Amino acid sequence: MESRPLNRHAVTNNSLMRHPNYQALNQSSQSSASANGVQQKDTVEEDSILDGSVDSSSMDSAPQGHQSYVSFAGGSVTNNSTFHLDSDEQEFLGIGQYDDFHTIDWQRDIARDRMRHRYIIKKREESMLDWIKSGHDAWSGWLCVFLVGVFAGAVAGMIDIGTSWMSDLRFGICPEAFWFNQEQCCWSSNETFYDGNNCSDWFSWPEVFGHTGGGAGAYVISYIFYILWSLLFASLAASLVMMFAPYACGSGVPEIKTILSGFIIRGYLGKWTLLIKSLGMILAVSAGLSLGKEGPLVHVACCIGNILSYLFPKYGKNEAKKREILSAAAAVGVSVAFGAPIGGVLFSLEEASYYFPLKTLWRSFFAALVAAFVLRSINPFGNEHLVLFYVEYNKPWIFIELVPFIILGVIGGIIGTLFIKFNIMWCRFRKTSLMGQYPRLEVLIVTLITAFIAYPNPYTRMNTSNLIYLLFSQCGVANNDSLCDYHRNFTSANTAIEIAAAGPGVLQAVWLLALALVFKCVVTVFTFGIKVPCGLFIPSLAMGAIIGRLVGIGMEQLAYHKQEWAVFAGECSTGENCITPGLYAMVGAAAVLGGVTRMTVSLVVIMFELTGGVRYIVPLMAAVMASKWIGDAFGREGIYDAHIILNGYPFLESKEEFSHTTLAHDVMKPGKNESFYVITQDSMTLDDVEQLLRETDHNGFPVVVSRQSQYLVGFVARRDLNIAINQAKKNTEGIVGDSIVLFTASVPSPWMGPPPLRLRKILDLAPITITDQTPMETVVDMFRKLGLRQTLATHNGRLLGIITKKDVLRHIKQLESEDPESVLFN
Repeated sequence: MESRPLNRHAVTNNSLMRHPNYQALNQSSQSSASANGVQQKDTVEEDSILDGSVDSSSMDSAPQGHQSYVSFAGGSVTNNSTFHLDSDEQEFLGIGQYDDFHTIDWQRDIARDRMRHRYIIKKREESMLDWIKSGHDAWSGWLCVFLVGVFAGAVAGMIDIGTSWMSDLRFGICPEAFWFNQEQCCWSSNETFYDGNNCSDWFSWPEVFGHTGGGAGAYVISYIFYILWSLLFASLAASLVMMFAPYACGSGVPEIKTILSGFIIRGYLGKWTLLIKSLGMILAVSAGLSLGKEGPLVHVACCIGNILSYLFPKYGKNEAKKREILSAAAAVGVSVAFGAPIGGVLFSLEEASYYFPLKTLWRSFFAALVAAFVLRSINPFGNEHLVLFYVEYNKPWIFIELVPFIILGVIGGIIGTLFIKFNIMWCRFRKTSLMGQYPRLEVLIVTLITAFIAYPNPYTRMNTSNLIYLLFSQCGVANNDSLCDYHRNFTSANTAIEIAAAGPGVLQAVWLLALALVFKCVVTVFTFGIKVPCGLFIPSLAMGAIIGRLVGIGMEQLAYHKQEWAVFAGECSTGENCITPGLYAMVGAAAVLGGVTRMTVSLVVIMFELTGGVRYIVPLMAAVMASKWIGDAFGREGIYDAHIILNGYPFLESKEEFSHTTLAHDVMKPGKNESFYVITQDSMTLDDVEQLLRETDHNGFPVVVSRQSQYLVGFVARRDLNIAINQAKKNTEGIVGDSIVLFTASVPSPWMGPPPLRLRKILDLAPITITDQTPMETVVDMFRKLGLRQTLATHNGRLLGIITKKDVLRHIKQLESEDPESVLFN
């Protein structure tokens, strides 16, 4: 939002000079600047308080009497005169809301909520009904986050069940109960042994068509059905997104971060987005694409939080308060995605939220707890855990293993950095090329290539969550995968696992995993960003788990063949296996995910909650920290911040310092040869104001005493001004184009001519102001910590210009030698 011209619309037309009330207006204009000091009146009308518009009397505005404002946003108070509330001044409905693709005014919204709360506290002693209303207001936040946790847990459970069933449809069907996935179908059989690959009740597609044995024919049929089901699911997901909810594509985390920072994106958290995102997530994951549902679950939970917040006007009608619910919802999303309630709260605090007061921390913890409990009750995976790849380790790690753990962190940081660079390059190409105009075709091409290449390799053919679980797992008696083909002799299930040489199956698995790693790295670059719901957590974990498992197998064989080395002599000389390759897979998964997202504390806690043991916190911390250091050395943005920059969202990063020495004067508008649009408090007609609105597209205008004095009175938002004018024309008789628009506290008497349009109630009498010599370092901190939309610059008490959030972002881009026009506000 920018504001301009004092030289044009500061009222210079001769017709207004001849207005019959011009002399009275001139006299009135000398008494409009608020003085400091606070004096409150015992009885104020309810509507005035709820609107945040407490009128004040005025005093002389000459230079020697001009004083700074000490007031609440929306109303000022003085120390030398009483409040004057004119009963003829109209109340306006819809004031204080925001248009699409605009930023909110955190200070005004928080001030409005405080005034509303003070009014409720004051009224609660008057009657039992008011006391009940006060109690409801106190616990409405807890009730809202409780409902968010319940609904998010239920939706996540249904998504997990649907994804599990539809993923298995690519391989076969359960004829007796087609709604069963393979595991459930085999549970229902009477067979006492189920090896995980086949059972009599589950029919693969070749078996459905009569090919009971193996052979080329059965392989070709399986191959074809795998590709056809993948194409069907992906095309359905893309069609649903394109037809019903375009905002349902992608991860949603970059947009959630931007919304939580105070940006308005209408429809992004709506009911259609919630429905299509949930269905599209099931279809996209079931199509076998290299994506996950963890990031989109954060979006789904925030949709639920946004919808439920409208049941509580305290949150639904106040954008700043609503973001407290959305922060808790983001924590809920990670809680149900990973079964990690504490990690979810820390994710919201570290990665997602912009404004996170202590009460939001408590409510986020409570909501994440409720969501995890609901999901545990549904038990979507049938393993009494909240995630598919829950594992437990019982072997301690040895000191020398810190070296490969740190190496894994370095590799994770490098892979994360390369992935971000290549993915951003591809997304930028998609935006500017012809391919971006055919998103469904792109989805089908990516799906076809993915399915065609993935099927021959068993590690890319299987569901990615199953792959991660396999890589995390320890080799035991029941493991029959080639990854566990060691020269071991198990005498009983309780026998300790001995260290042994790798068999031919392990060597074959290593090559297949290496090919799977290359495939996952390449295809995920092209998949993340297509027009289906797609998350990045699971593919990143899979890439890291493959790397970690390969390093773990290498360390295991090194310990077996070099047991005499001093670093292995103590722990590995007993004959028992002292190296756990699955632990390396877990550490590698955390390292790559940390390199991609640049998460630290929350990531370590999430991985710790996945494994259920505290002894592996040090390896995880070492790997994640190394990953972040390496990633930051090549580029400070994680994948979500990079996509925020790519899309031009007005997100002011709070983690980076502003180290330049520019001043507010260098950034403020208007610049040289530019006009500064303002409104005078009592000398513009309705026609003048409407002409100003037609000729400009700024989101608000400073209100000054007069063109000559330029002393600041307040700030009025464009949307509020439009609403007030339209409602006044409908509801007030006699309002015509020649009516004077007044922002003063009282009407001069006697009044001649058409009735004036009084708009003081929509005026922010306490806009944030700075001087033109304020360092930009301070200005940037104010925008970050106060959540400002704009600040007004003055010189010797006179209005000089305005700095908006967009101006700050453009200035930072210029200083970093980037394109300032890449910041898109509307």
